[in-house]
Amino acid sequence: MSRGQDCCTQKDMLSVSIAGIEMKTPVMTASGTFGFGLEYTDYVDLNKIGALVVKGTTLAPRSGNNGRRIAETPAGMLNSIGLENPGVDEFLANTLPRLSKYDVPVIVNMSGNTVEEYGELAARLTVKGIAGVELNISCPNVKEGGIAFGTNCDSASAVVRQVKENTNLPVIVKLSPNVTDIVAMAQAVEAAGADAISLINTLLGMSIDIHKWRPVLGNVVGGLSGPAVKPVAVRMVWQVAQAVSVPIIGMGGIMTAEDAIEFMLAGASAVAVGTANFVDPRASQSVADGIKDYLVQRGLNHVSQLVGKVSI
Repeated sequence: MSRGQDCCTQKDMLSVSIAGIEMKTPVMTASGTFGFGLEYTDYVDLNKIGALVVKGTTLAPRSGNNGRRIAETPAGMLNSIGLENPGVDEFLANTLPRLSKYDVPVIVNMSGNTVEEYGELAARLTVKGIAGVELNISCPNVKEGGIAFGTNCDSASAVVRQVKENTNLPVIVKLSPNVTDIVAMAQAVEAAGADAISLINTLLGMSIDIHKWRPVLGNVVGGLSGPAVKPVAVRMVWQVAQAVSVPIIGMGGIMTAEDAIEFMLAGASAVAVGTANFVDPRASQSVADGIKDYLVQRGLNHVSQLVGKVSI
């Protein structure tokens, strides 16, 4: 969505377009926290979600990491799932047809071990029913790939270029916060052709069992998400928003509409709800409803009027 877009009637005051992906609300589900969406249909009307970002998908099926994968923290959670997923063939053959029955854009979060794998995945996913791809170049939970691409501007750019050469779908790049200069990373992927940027993935963390003197997680370290990371995420969204022209999708500890509004004031054109889905499966809808209430209370007629409007 172009920042500063003005409109509209109350009916579509939440509608946005991110890199050409039309959404009824600016509230998406964050990859890895909402499965493939179908797991939630007993609790949530998928038709009312802005966009469904499905679980990280790889070329081959992955069983994920061994041992304990999730640990609760005082203000969030650590996870080390390790990209467990059935592989792209299973997704395309059995999951996507079921998702296509719903009126919601489906964005596939994808991850590869090599630049070439990202390109092949992008080509395979360029089919009817998929609205866009989100490149996971920042997952901290696998020992190969992932983080190596997300912490180096040249490597990240190479992945983006390869994907752009293999698909005409909108390409969203999900950046890691585990870098020294998030602005440089964002500018690099924008220059390589990224159509939008997701900020942020999880922060690398660790928890130790003081009774066993061993790490809690089987993978030793994992990704920290939830309210604890929100100030870091808001800061990064604000910094990046000053430096790039492509839309930003803000995420990291969004539990309420007020959290989402913070991200939008910082410069996010849309937001994604992650850890909150484990607390309340309807969180994405609740956040969208709360944003609408806020707009009405403030006398605003479109959610775009919030984007980047923080006064410094």
